[in-house]
Parts: sequence; C-alpha cells; structure tokens
Amino acid sequence: MRLLHLSDIHFREPACLTARGDRDAPYRTRLEADLLELCNKDGIPVDAILVGGDIAFKGHPDEYKAAKDWLLRVAARCGCEPEGILTVPGNHDIDRAICAAVDVSNAQEAIAKEVGLFNRDRQLSRQLGYAPSAEALFKPLQAYNDFAAQFDCGIFPSYPFWEKDLKLGDGVTLRVYGLTSVLISGLGDRDNAPGRLFLGSAQVVLNPQEDVINLVLSHHPPSWFSDAADAENTINARAPLQFFGHEHDQRCLRPPEFFRFLAGAVNPDREEPRWNPGYNLVDLHVDGEGLTRGVEVRARLRHFQQAPNELFVPLLTQERDEFWRLQLKLPQMPSFAVGWAEMKVVTPPQGGTDIASAVHTAMEAAASEVRPKPRTEADVTEPSTDNLIFRFWQLRGSQMRDIALQLGLITKADLQVAPHERYHSVLKLAKEKGLLAELAKQIEKHEKND
Repeated sequence: MRLLHLSDIHFREPACLTARGDRDAPYRTRLEADLLELCNKDGIPVDAILVGGDIAFKGHPDEYKAAKDWLLRVAARCGCEPEGILTVPGNHDIDRAICAAVDVSNAQEAIAKEVGLFNRDRQLSRQLGYAPSAEALFKPLQAYNDFAAQFDCGIFPSYPFWEKDLKLGDGVTLRVYGLTSVLISGLGDRDNAPGRLFLGSAQVVLNPQEDVINLVLSHHPPSWFSDAADAENTINARAPLQFFGHEHDQRCLRPPEFFRFLAGAVNPDREEPRWNPGYNLVDLHVDGEGLTRGVEVRARLRHFQQAPNELFVPLLTQERDEFWRLQLKLPQMPSFAVGWAEMKVVTPPQGGTDIASAVHTAMEAAASEVRPKPRTEADVTEPSTDNLIFRFWQLRGSQMRDIALQLGLITKADLQVAPHERYHSVLKLAKEKGLLAELAKQIEKHEKND
C-alpha cells in the first residue's frame, strides 16, 4: 500500500481562484510532477492521500473549492480513487469570525478554563453532550465539513473524529484514525504556542487488535495539547504509524515502536525562516510469519530545492539513504478457542532457543480451524460504499434530499440539521436495509440526467 502525506496547503482566496494570481501554484505543479515521476518509476500508484489539515487559510468556502479541484487532480494523476482522500482539520480551517460568537467562545472557554486534565476531559464530554454547546463547538468548521463530507471525513458532536479500515493484504488491516485537534482553536492565544489546545481521552482510545496496524492522522502533534503527556504516551503505545502537520518542519522519528512523520507544508508562509515545501510518500508491505510477522515501512521525504533548478529532492537519512525504513511488529493475540489437549507439541530445533515462536506456531495451527476466513473481493457483491459516498456528494442538494427521503434513509425532521451530519449515516442505513443497489441505481440515474 502506498500513502501520500500532504499537509498545510493553505489555499487562500481570492488568489487561489485564478492561476494567474496564485503564486503558490508553481510549487504545487512541481510537487505533482515529482510525485508522478516517482509513481511511474516504481510502477506503484497511490492508494490513499492523507491530508493533515490547514487545507484552507481562513476556512472560506472558495478555498475548499480550489482544494477539491487540486486534490482530485493529484489523485487522478497518481492513480488514487477520490474515496482514497482522507482529511482532518487544522487551525486555518477554522472560521475565526464565527469563533467570536458568544455561544462558540463560551463553549470553548468552558473547556479551556478547567484546572486539571481530568476536569477538562469531563468538561469536554459535557459540552459535547449538551446540544447547544456541542453545535457551537463545530460551527467554525462548517465550511470545512461541507468539503470533508464528500470524502466521508465530516465531523460533528456525536462523531467528533473518524476511523476507517484499509486492507493492507495478507489478512492485515490498516486502521486510520482522523483526530480533531482544533475543538478549542481560534480564540485567544491557544494557537500561538504548544501546550494550550486539548485533545481529550476519547480520541486516543485506539483499541489495539490482532492483525490491525493503527495509524493516527492529526494536524497538531501531541506537544500542542495541554494533555500532551497523556496523548504522547498513548499514541506512541497504540499507533505505530503517526502523521502530523502544523509545524512546517519536515522530519521523522523512528524509535523501534513507532514511525512518526512530521510534515513539511505544501505551501509554507514565505516569512518563515525555513521556507521549504515538502511532502511524504510512504510504502507499507506485510511480510514475515508467526511472531516475526510485521509491516515493513519504506518512506521518501521530499522537499523543495530552490534556484537554479526548482525541483523536489530527497531528504536523506544519516546513512545518506533516500529511503527511511522501519519494521513494525504486527499485533498478535494468540487464540485459546481450542483446548490445550488438542494442541500439537512443537519442539524447537536443537540449535534454536526461540521457544516463544514455537509455542505461537502451535497455537496458530490449533486455532486455524475456528478462525473466520477473511472476505475476498469475490465474496462481495454489493456496490462499493466508499464509491457511493463520493458520488452521492457530487449530486445537487435537492437530489441528495429526494433520494434519501424516497428510500427512507432520512426523515423530514433530519432536514433541520447540517447536511454533513444529516447524510453521514445514509450509506450505513442503506446497507442495513439492503438498499445499496437501489441507492446506486438512483445516484446513477441523476448522474446520467445531469
């Protein structure tokens, strides 16, 4: 699997609305060319694009229109389907004018002023559980949510962060968690220095499971939260793959337990002392067997070289290698579904001492009969839910409403809530009711008529 990591694109209206006025456009063009060259050279397309926030500059709808056009073009050129685009919000995706409203500032301040992490965490839960304040917390993200919903990455009070499962192959799942780091962003000086925002315990549950590799995508690194130590320790222990943005300082950390990518901005502020656009291209491959089974990570960190050539070049390791590598251990939880008496005794070779590996092999052999087999593409006859999500959101608002009402996927009362929240469960309900095929048919009918 190949992942493209982009962050801090900062589309800024009105400049981003015309090619002639957008002075950042040439650097994005260079990035596209470099990415396409690498994908063609390797013969490997991109499976998912991780967009780490600050997509816009001031949360303006026109900025997201430009972002959508560019991201879809990048996806098409590198072989990624639109549903492979995954996004989280950054502090520049907040509409700060809306933050100044009394209800928004009151809800944010109620959380920020609490003394002690336990009290702050409890207050966050209270605010999200009370409809008026919960709605206020998400108001500044309205334009972002209108953009993110088409990629099934919208967020709202009952769904303040998202998770998605991607198949790595060989029975292994990559579970991507899109964290929301900006719930109390946009007011005061909380965005100006590390340690002032708040993540909360609910977003870092990250429950470890067998044959599942957890990946965290967040705009802010843990150091920017007042609960930094808790977030840092929990993420490091439970999410071996970590992608952050915000700091515009491209680098990565590779202790044995995890691989952390800190993105360079696609379009940094030119007043920054280290103005240096960048992006990351990461390949994941499952290899090994038994206790040695793991995920091989091979990454390229690419950054911009200015005159005389203006091109993206590799950021090298200490060994002067353009590839940053790490072998991640795959979570394994031996099954006890079959009694010990049925297990075959496996004796390690005389020259070996890896008793744990031998026991694991025996347990795997005994449990193999009772484990469900993973579904293959041949088993799946329903239309692609992800594909339907993106296609559904390309319809006009009236068409989306009519389809959902006609199929009984929403009620008239649902029309009172924001579209990204209203239609979030439409695909899930269609699947539960056996209506995916009919939903696909209705979407296709409107696509042809338009």
